[in-house]
Amino acid sequence: MSEVTTDPDCLFCKIVAGDIPADIVREDDATVAFRDLDPQAPVHVLVIPRHHTPNVGSLTQERPDDTVALFDAVREVAAQEGIADGGYRSVFNTGADAHQTVFHAHVHVLGGRAMQWPPG
Repeated sequence: MSEVTTDPDCLFCKIVAGDIPADIVREDDATVAFRDLDPQAPVHVLVIPRHHTPNVGSLTQERPDDTVALFDAVREVAAQEGIADGGYRSVFNTGADAHQTVFHAHVHVLGGRAMQWPPG
């Protein structure tokens, strides 16, 4: 695996480094998962790669193995949080028009209640 890059100005990179506290629920060599500060469901966890890249599209190109690790982490977080059997939503916001506010790839894991459709 290539060296993990970080951005010193990135909020999520600071969480990965331990410089900003977060309620971390899971971590491994490739990912970190923590509770969202503004939860939109009873369970709302963000899963991020340790490697800084602006969005999931970039992550798939730069580090495909980390993309797989990200999806594995989502599955494990859902199981750990007790929402895997009932169902959960995984959301990638990519770009400002999709309401991405932190430009470090991440997936929202939402569950614990019935979701509405359409989501937007």
